[in-house]
Amino acid sequence: MKKGMIQLSLVAGSMLLASNVAMAGGDIAPVEPMVQAPKKAAAPSPTKPKRQMRGNMTLKYNVLPGSVESIGDMFSQGVFYGRVRSNTFYWDWKDEKPGKRKTNKAWGLGGSLIYKSAVLNGLSFTLGYYGSLNPDFFREDSADVGRVKAGKDTFSRYKVKTGGGFGIHTIAQGFLEYNNGTIDARVGRQLFESVFTKSNDTKMIPNSFDGVTVAAKIAPKTKFRVAYFTAQKLRDHENAHDVVTFKDAAGESWANNDDSAIHKGLNYNAFVAAGEDTKHKLYLADFRTKYMKNLDLTLSYLQVPGIVKDFVAEAHYKIPLGQSGWALRPGVRYFLQKDDGGGAIAGNKNLKGKPLTGYAAGVNGSMDSSLLNARLDLKMPNKKGFFRFGYSKVEDKADIFAPWRGFPTGGFTRAMAQYNWYANTTTYMARAVYKFTPKFKASVRYAIQDFDDAKTGVQADSNIVHLDTWYNFSKNFQMKTRIGIVSADPGATGKADVSYNEYRLEFNYLF
Repeated sequence: MKKGMIQLSLVAGSMLLASNVAMAGGDIAPVEPMVQAPKKAAAPSPTKPKRQMRGNMTLKYNVLPGSVESIGDMFSQGVFYGRVRSNTFYWDWKDEKPGKRKTNKAWGLGGSLIYKSAVLNGLSFTLGYYGSLNPDFFREDSADVGRVKAGKDTFSRYKVKTGGGFGIHTIAQGFLEYNNGTIDARVGRQLFESVFTKSNDTKMIPNSFDGVTVAAKIAPKTKFRVAYFTAQKLRDHENAHDVVTFKDAAGESWANNDDSAIHKGLNYNAFVAAGEDTKHKLYLADFRTKYMKNLDLTLSYLQVPGIVKDFVAEAHYKIPLGQSGWALRPGVRYFLQKDDGGGAIAGNKNLKGKPLTGYAAGVNGSMDSSLLNARLDLKMPNKKGFFRFGYSKVEDKADIFAPWRGFPTGGFTRAMAQYNWYANTTTYMARAVYKFTPKFKASVRYAIQDFDDAKTGVQADSNIVHLDTWYNFSKNFQMKTRIGIVSADPGATGKADVSYNEYRLEFNYLF
């Protein structure tokens, strides 16, 4: 039996196990936050909008369609969710370099329209259109789209290069769902938030996946999920692509998985030369429990057969400080990466496709590595904000491979637009978040990224300051600003000075 079939059998078995366990007395365990469908559709609340935006730009659904008794009502009593969005970017390099680094700008103007049907005998469906237009007076010319940094996700570089023009029009969500009050199963294109995979909807289009997911609540405050994905659709793509392979048969970088964290050694030609398939599957399972008071524990597993296996353990514990309302919340995430054949295919290349100069002996031909994250939060009373100190350290072996937008250091030390999971990288971060008024909140963070000077294919050390603000004009209308100041220190390493200032302005209106 082929390895892929074995993996599919394991996933199917896990789904069956979850179903049997949950049907013995569990409740709904959603793949994304939702509530059990009521007998009749819930009416919009005068105090709450249909949806609310979280700090990480994911959306909380306050109003969901109800249960109905006919196919006609399934359509007629569904709910539309709209979003009008504007996102502008300006990236100012300190040291421009012709053909490589160019100060750039971008503007995405568009939004999304999502339809959720009512529920008939546990069955429903979701369809989501997302679009982004690019006004020509605030964007780069077609010839310079490869130089655009943060704003590149407001359009498709591949579409522009192949003569299709700017903008994106895509179905980023389209799935069937079965929810019997115990099992929540989805088939199709969907968002999936996990330690490995994220929608990462901070630009114009979310990152989504094609496949099957099943979730079940197997004990009080405890849920188990499994997922099987056959393709990924990144934020700047109109169509789905492989979950791993960089470049296509024609050598086009932007036609396949061109995520910023992709392993460029795992490219189409490398798979062909090794006699391996260029199409891959992604398997994921996680177990999360909050059964013990103040403890949040998650165990996660991911495998791309023939490439890599990942194991992650994460725990956060809240320690109330008397009756003051203040609390300490230490947290830790351990990320273990095991080679499953990808190292031999990538050969003597790191994530950026550069030679493994300065890497430890034995890295060539292996993806074995690990990453330790730790943080300590001091939480303020009444959810006014928090102070955070974070730390991360990557083992001096292979780079961590994570091209699915679930950043390995996210929530601990990762700063905006930064990738600090190369081998032997240490990062420290301090952050403060405070809600000044019910409408206005701000965040400031400072990070020190210490990359390995001996690794010539890894960027220079850098210090980062980020300032974020959120202002809610109303419950449906929000403005967000982001400023990033990155100061690189190449020293005598000969590495490039990648210092820059970045500015973002975003407006969101939900209806």
